[in-house]
Amino acid sequence: MDTIENYRKIVKQLLTEYAEIPTTESGIENQTIFDSENDRYMLISLGWSQEKRIHYCIIHIDIIAGKIWIQANNTDCLIAEELVAVGIPAKSIVLGMQPPEVRPYTAYGIGIEESDRLIQLKSN
Repeated sequence: MDTIENYRKIVKQLLTEYAEIPTTESGIENQTIFDSENDRYMLISLGWSQEKRIHYCIIHIDIIAGKIWIQANNTDCLIAEELVAVGIPAKSIVLGMQPPEVRPYTAYGIGIEESDRLIQLKSN
């Protein structure tokens, strides 16, 4: 299995496991959204709470340029660490919710090629 297919499988499995966690309110359900063609994967909460419509992104992950981008993680769980634990290299995970200038100081990928980053730093 190639790397991208493996990433897709792992991301889908992770989101499916989170979707199976029962919600605390009746009328609210967790749903997964898998767009394998564009490599966009989400877990959302959807439904009604009292008379209020709920449509909330819990986790949003994209695969961009061969890396897993965590675009949103509205949980208390460390999704990036879970991905590393199942064999994804830390440098292949980008914390998309972090500003680009902060990413080099994390244990994870920066989202752009190292040579591009050096050029950007030199031009500043």
